[in-house]
Amino acid sequence: MADPAAYPPVSFSFSLSFSGSSEPSDAAFQEASGINVDMNTEEMGSEGENRFKYRLPGKTKYSNLVLKRGVIPKNSPLFTWCDQTLNQGLAEPIQTKTITVALLDDKQNILISWVFQDAYPVKWSVSEFKSMENAYAVESIEFAYNYFETKKNS
Repeated sequence: MADPAAYPPVSFSFSLSFSGSSEPSDAAFQEASGINVDMNTEEMGSEGENRFKYRLPGKTKYSNLVLKRGVIPKNSPLFTWCDQTLNQGLAEPIQTKTITVALLDDKQNILISWVFQDAYPVKWSVSEFKSMENAYAVESIEFAYNYFETKKNS
């Protein structure tokens, strides 16, 4: 029989945490996406060499982190933070947080985690309401951040 550790982990077993928040409902999400980084490249020609161009590394670009969950109809620390950041304008400094997304194994141990530094909400939306569908109302919160670090547990 094959070693279960040789199989890739399942994507539905993950956890989230926000620095400064201890309320469990704030970290219960059904989807996390946007965990990617791209490096731009610049093409440079060379004097006398016309067969190819050199591709030099440029700036690194991170996508926004997008979290989705069923709408929680109560004020929570996460809701308050998002509301203050998105609706107060720039009258007060934006409060950033560290967001950690952790992929879990079958025993709920952390396999790998992504730690998003200096994150803050930039978009909040609610799914469409349709009277002919039997679906949950889903809220989506999008976060900008400076960079993320990947941490693997051995």
